[in-house]
Amino acid sequence: MTDRIERTLAELDLKLPEPAAPVAAYVPAVEAGGLLHISGQLPFEHGQLMTGRLGADRDLDYGQEAAQRCALMLVAQMKAALGGLHRVERIVKLGVFVNSTADFTDQPKVANGASELMVALFGDAGRHARSAVGVPTLPLGAAVEIDAIVKISPEDDLAS
Repeated sequence: MTDRIERTLAELDLKLPEPAAPVAAYVPAVEAGGLLHISGQLPFEHGQLMTGRLGADRDLDYGQEAAQRCALMLVAQMKAALGGLHRVERIVKLGVFVNSTADFTDQPKVANGASELMVALFGDAGRHARSAVGVPTLPLGAAVEIDAIVKISPEDDLAS
């Protein structure tokens, strides 16, 4: 699966970023009961945080791009936590938070920026449950934040 993901990233002219370090008292990922829980990830483009509020100073296209950048960071965190992507079995759920005005109602369309990338990278295993909600503000003024739950194979399966 790792080779497929690398090929797809290259075809899409995308690269995994360096996994972001936590900015407070938490860890980027926790493995428990066959699941990898990944803390909320923010969108970075060329090393710069993508900020702004959808429906005010940012539009839907910007939001979708920010969601895609969050998804890339989620995959980078998976790779760092697992020592590669070989143990990823399924993307179970994405929680998408969109910094948006009260009258902005396209949060699901914003979230598609991440969801479509997960399917492109992981195929059917990338299809997931999802929530997409609007919030009045996000850490550091980010436009989007996304967390994830990922089903993973046990390490002992790798030896067989």
